[in-house]
Amino acid sequence: MSRALVAEYDAAENTLRLVEPLKGVSDRAKVRVSIETDETFDPLAKLASLNAPTADIEQMIAETLAGRR
Repeated sequence: MSRALVAEYDAAENTLRLVEPLKGVSDRAKVRVSIETDETFDPLAKLASLNAPTADIEQMIAETLAGRR
């Protein structure tokens, strides 16, 4: 199984903080992590660039952005 998500690194605690728990992953399970340190990384732009079949990606992005305000 593979998923992309955004996490915040806390150097003082040596942890990655997730927005929400990982569904389908047991507590203390070992997971593989890939790090992208690009400060300009925008997960919504990445999603839009996939050109994969979706419902209405522009509407989904607009709703997500509206929720951030």
